[in-house]
Amino acid sequence: MSRGLVAYDRLIDVVEAEAERLAASAEGQRPERQVPACPGLNLGETARHVGSTYRMVSTWLREGSQPLVWQQDPEPGQTLPEYVRAGVRPLVRALRPHEPDDPCETWWPAERNHNFWARRLAHESTVHRMDVQAAAGLPVDPVDDDIAEDGVDEILTLWLGHRLDILGVRGTREGTVAIRAGERVWLATTGPDPAVARLVTEEEAGAANGEVIGTPMQVYRWLWGRIPDRDLPPTTGDHDAIAQLWALLRLATK
Repeated sequence: MSRGLVAYDRLIDVVEAEAERLAASAEGQRPERQVPACPGLNLGETARHVGSTYRMVSTWLREGSQPLVWQQDPEPGQTLPEYVRAGVRPLVRALRPHEPDDPCETWWPAERNHNFWARRLAHESTVHRMDVQAAAGLPVDPVDDDIAEDGVDEILTLWLGHRLDILGVRGTREGTVAIRAGERVWLATTGPDPAVARLVTEEEAGAANGEVIGTPMQVYRWLWGRIPDRDLPPTTGDHDAIAQLWALLRLATK
């Protein structure tokens, strides 16, 4: 199983940098401000979730098993930005001394190593940083192409290809969608059988029923449900297959 498209140390740098961007974007903001792309989710809940996740993973790495208890809210008098910053520091310290293949427990059987957590938290931090910026009415900072392409790969292989299967959710009819971001193309197949997605050649992509194309950041945000179809170049081919992929991803990433 591929460890992804980005080096381990780079992923840790992204976790650290995106946590700081998220915290800085939350400074002085009203926590009840809504995340535009996620009805019912607000800025405060988003920052609290990220800070809690950092602590949960730090505890998981330290104890060697999924924790039942960890700090999930700021300390009395601690602001949300302080809560995020205080959570990411020990996490980064726990990840940096390791090699990507050093074993540890995770929730993905295919990748029980430190690289899983560096990659997962790089994208958790990046997606929710964009959420906080959008909720705050700030410009959404760009995502580097290599990180966005890795994020496309992660959501298609981990969330669509694994998490959806754990939920036991299937599509109603088989459909294949080619997803183009930068110089890479993935083929996602959904339907009555478990969903699968993988990087493919141009020849393999040519057999797809539908196609989604955009810059790496556009496709990354679209797959995570942060931008609508109209913010991409026009999709082509079987729009029902594309709609099914979209709907299944919303369930997988709920």
